[in-house]
Amino acid sequence: MTEHEKMLAGAVYDPFAENMPGERSRAHRLCLAYNALPETAEAEREAVLRQLLPHRGQNVYLQGPIYIDFGANLTIGDGSYANFCFTVLDEGPVTIGRNVFIGPNVSLLTPIHPLRFQDRNPFLNPKTGMVTNLERTGAIVIEDNCWLGGSVTVCPGVTIGAGSVIGAGSVVTRSIPPNSLAVGNPCRVLRAITEEDAFANHPEWFAD
Repeated sequence: MTEHEKMLAGAVYDPFAENMPGERSRAHRLCLAYNALPETAEAEREAVLRQLLPHRGQNVYLQGPIYIDFGANLTIGDGSYANFCFTVLDEGPVTIGRNVFIGPNVSLLTPIHPLRFQDRNPFLNPKTGMVTNLERTGAIVIEDNCWLGGSVTVCPGVTIGAGSVIGAGSVVTRSIPPNSLAVGNPCRVLRAITEEDAFANHPEWFAD
């Protein structure tokens, strides 16, 4: 397997091999370009996203600023939205479904660094002659119709089931089943989201 293939498969890989630093630098430059554009520069912002996010559906809106490591490993479905300061470390695959709402300061993090510093610290790779380190990844999946509140962090290997809501400030370390309200650090399911939560069942929320 190539180092790229190992990265996407979740195997231990060298993140400084096969021009990965160059790919990250390219994505970072595109993020900077996007972040420098005003919201009214719609055509220019769209041109940047076409280069940065080749797997993006229709009517996706990223408020910006955005911070993305690769872009090529991130898939976003139709109608999804991310608020201010959206961070995606997509060394591993990140899949966001349709009509997903993402609050401000949300981070989706796929890299997994070794727990032992003996494995984590940089070293000289004799094959390349370059200083590097080793890591692996865990894919993240956010299924259709989810809402992630402000400052949510999603950790490697997590799937958030369709229709779920993650409360603000949560750190999601384990997968969440569909149609769940989950909060906390670590994030835990409070209850299912039911018909009782429909606006139609709460006339007190509406002004005359």
